[in-house]
Amino acid sequence: MVCGGFTCSKNALCSLNVVYMLVGLLLIGVAAWGKGFGIVSSIHIIGGVIAVGVFLLLISIVGLIGALNHHQVMLFFYMVILFLVFLFQFGVSCSCLAINKGQQVKLLSATWALMSNDTRLGVENKLNCCGLLNNNQSKEQFIEDVELCNAPCKPTGFCFTCGDLMLQHAAEALKILGAVGLFFSFTEILGVWLAARYRNQKDPRANPSAFL
Repeated sequence: MVCGGFTCSKNALCSLNVVYMLVGLLLIGVAAWGKGFGIVSSIHIIGGVIAVGVFLLLISIVGLIGALNHHQVMLFFYMVILFLVFLFQFGVSCSCLAINKGQQVKLLSATWALMSNDTRLGVENKLNCCGLLNNNQSKEQFIEDVELCNAPCKPTGFCFTCGDLMLQHAAEALKILGAVGLFFSFTEILGVWLAARYRNQKDPRANPSAFL
């Protein structure tokens, strides 16, 4: 059949949903890596990315089943939910790319100040670092943290600050998530259009007089 026919639309929609499943898993994986890296879990944007990844994974499964069975109701809900995911994913991706280092420092500093000493020591041991950031705004807190620090690097006399390590990984995670999310958010508009087109086509194997 020529491209644009029923079979072509079905195969294209199935392929697109397989790609969405892979993108959803990628977003969840990268966001979980960034969220699990110590204090990076305080950045709520990464939690939003995980939510987008989960919704994208679930809706891609619905779209794949709907495409295989030419199920009118599933395809309808697929179009509506996919469009909502596009709006949310577009906003979150732009936020990931827009957040600058200064804003990340404020988020990390605010969360570090709310942590108990035991939690801070746990982060320092996990990342092998001492203190958050050695700057004028948190000089006293930094000195106190270094005195209490028992990370493996302390006996050597040289330790990286935890803030520098976490900012590096947070920037990498946000950049990857923002770029991937923004690129694939536009393909979701293609998915909505393709699903609407496929939904209004007649299955050649069905009763020719049936209205779909």
